[in-house]
Amino acid sequence: MARLAALRAEAGRDDGMNTAEYAVGTLAAVAFAGVLLKVLTSPNIQQSLARVINEALK
Repeated sequence: MARLAALRAEAGRDDGMNTAEYAVGTLAAVAFAGVLLKVLTSPNIQQSLARVINEALK
């Protein structure tokens, strides 16, 4: 019980970090989306995806 109280007291010292954490998470999501867009719009990947879809639909 004392350990739980100590952890809660320690966690209370991180006030204000939520905004920074959301900003970093948003930045990471946008960067990932950019990389994914670049990969999926490349001709080689589009051909491979079209081939896989066509084989699946046969």
